[in-house]
Amino acid sequence: MELIFLGTSAGVPTRSRNVTAMLLDLQHPTRAGLWLFDCGEGTQHRLLHTAYHPGKLDKIFITHLHGDHLFGLPGLLCSRSMAGNASPLTIYGPAGIREFVETTLRLSGSWTDYPMEVVEITEGVVFEDAFYTVTAEPLNHPVECYGYRVDEHDRPGALDAAALIADGIKPGPLFQRLKQGETVTLDDGRVVKGQDYLSAPLPGKKLAIFGDTAPCPGALRLAQGVDVMVHEATLETAMEEKANGRGHSSTRQAAQLARDAGAGKLIVTHVSSRYDARGCASLLAECREVFANCELAEDFAQVSV
Repeated sequence: MELIFLGTSAGVPTRSRNVTAMLLDLQHPTRAGLWLFDCGEGTQHRLLHTAYHPGKLDKIFITHLHGDHLFGLPGLLCSRSMAGNASPLTIYGPAGIREFVETTLRLSGSWTDYPMEVVEITEGVVFEDAFYTVTAEPLNHPVECYGYRVDEHDRPGALDAAALIADGIKPGPLFQRLKQGETVTLDDGRVVKGQDYLSAPLPGKKLAIFGDTAPCPGALRLAQGVDVMVHEATLETAMEEKANGRGHSSTRQAAQLARDAGAGKLIVTHVSSRYDARGCASLLAECREVFANCELAEDFAQVSV
């Protein structure tokens, strides 16, 4: 999986940072997908500076209904339609997301020519297929807000083709069935178990993407054992009380959560516009004092999961 940051500023855009949006390119060998997490104002403009096209989006996950995470959605939906895209799109978000989408389209005389479903979520599994499970956890913010955890299912191990050939089994369509772990009966009556010729399964990747939040019980469940954790660090540690009072986290709190959850890597984002480049470097240093494997996201940064 590849994570692409389209906006990393909190509340308002700056000259170098747009408001919150993140792309997730699944890059799965058998299941293509491009997902968007949050859609702050100007997200479609940021997309124009990448190799990704809105028509390739098949899912949008909204963490909460504050404008810096949402106001880019109507424009993106309409532009996707005007470009002639017919592929389906599903939008996930808290209660009110359906009303927001339907009302903005109705009042602006807009529409979409592609199949679109809006799913209002609650805590728990919000999407699952043969390859991925996406769960939501409620967070601590003045409005209903969620974080999303993406769990890639374990992939089958590699098929030992040389061993099969050595056992007199010829390459062909049968190999594909064996790679899926099936048990097959050969023409000569032999029963061959695919599991006997597979290496250990490849563990699936795990990713946690937080919405805005002060520390809360669900945070640890969301981030437990993930490969990459994306979390806000709106304000520095010295302003922790102010951050928490507005439903946000400090640098120290984000890093402590990554440490306690056993995350592999922490990416902090949603940085207050009060911080210039030097201030951002200080925020990152504060995080690394607690959790060393940490980066501060910049717009258009790409992170492999």
